[in-house]
Amino acid sequence: MDLDLAQVHAFVRAAEESHFGRAAAGLSISQQALSKRIARLESVLGTALFLRTGQGVELTRAGHRFLEPARQTLAAADRAVAAALDEHRPLRVDVWGHLYAPMRTLAQVAAGSDAPPLELGHGRDLPSVAAALLRGDIDAAFGRVHPPLPAGLTHRLVRLEPVDAVLSADHPLADASALRPEQLRGSLLWAPATLDRLDFLHRFAERFGIRDHAEGTNLGLDGFLADLAADPRRFSLIPADVPLPHIPGIRSVPLVDPTPLYAWSLVWCGSGPPHLPALLSALAAEAGRSRWLEYDPARDWLPEPQAASGVRPDR
Repeated sequence: MDLDLAQVHAFVRAAEESHFGRAAAGLSISQQALSKRIARLESVLGTALFLRTGQGVELTRAGHRFLEPARQTLAAADRAVAAALDEHRPLRVDVWGHLYAPMRTLAQVAAGSDAPPLELGHGRDLPSVAAALLRGDIDAAFGRVHPPLPAGLTHRLVRLEPVDAVLSADHPLADASALRPEQLRGSLLWAPATLDRLDFLHRFAERFGIRDHAEGTNLGLDGFLADLAADPRRFSLIPADVPLPHIPGIRSVPLVDPTPLYAWSLVWCGSGPPHLPALLSALAAEAGRSRWLEYDPARDWLPEPQAASGVRPDR
C-alpha cells in the first residue's frame, strides 16, 4: 500500500485542529481540497478516520490508531529530505526548563570541534517540545524527561547535576555550609508554577516532607529569585552550576545526605537525524571529562523513575 504524504499531512493537521476549515487554512489549501485528500486516504485504507460533529470532526478508533504512526511517517520523510538536500545543516534543537538554563550544557558541548553545529530553539515545556519532535519541526530536544513520554520518542540521559537550595538571606538556615533536605521541612518551597506542573520539585516535596509551597510568576530567574528574597521562609532548588544573578538577599547552600540530582536528557524521534550520533558522542565525551554521570545511591537522590532506570553508580 502506497501512502500519499500530502494526504497523510492533511489527516494529521485535521486531527490536531479537530476542524477541516482550520486545518485547510493552516495548510494554505481550500477546505474542499483537504476533504478530498482525506477521503482518498480513507479509501486507500478502507476505513473511516473521522466522524463529523456539529463543531468539527473527531477521530474514529482507526483514526486514533493511525495518528501517531502518521506523525512519525511525516517526521521521517522530513528527515530524509533534509539529509538528501543538506546533510551539513545545523541540528535543530529545542530546550525546556529555561529557569534552569539548559542551554549552558549544550553550549559547552557545541564548543567542541567534534560536535555538529546547533540551531537552538525555545520550547515552552516537555509536551510542546514532544509535539514539535513528532511533527518533525525540530531534530532533537534537551531537558528533564518525566513520564509520560509519547510513543515514538527516545531519550538518553546525558547529565546528572547536583542541586543546591537557594534561600532568602534572612532564612534561619541561610548561613549553613550545607543542608540536609529534611531540614527544609518547616520552610516554604517557592516554585515558578504550580507543583503539579513541576515534576522534579513535586517529587522532592513528597520525598522530603515539604508541605508548604507557593508559586510565583515565571518571568525569568532574576525576578523569581528577587521574589524569593522577599520572604525569610522561602527557598527553592537550582542546579549547582546555574550562574545566579547578583541579587542581594539570597544565599545558595549545597544539599547533602542525600544530594538531589537533576537529570538532563537528549530526546529525539524515531532513528533521529543524520547528525544525532555526533551529538551523542560529543555529550558522552563531555560527560566523561566533566564527570556528569556520577551517581552513588548511598549519597545521591534521583526521583523515580530515574532511580529505577539502571543509572550506573560511578563514584
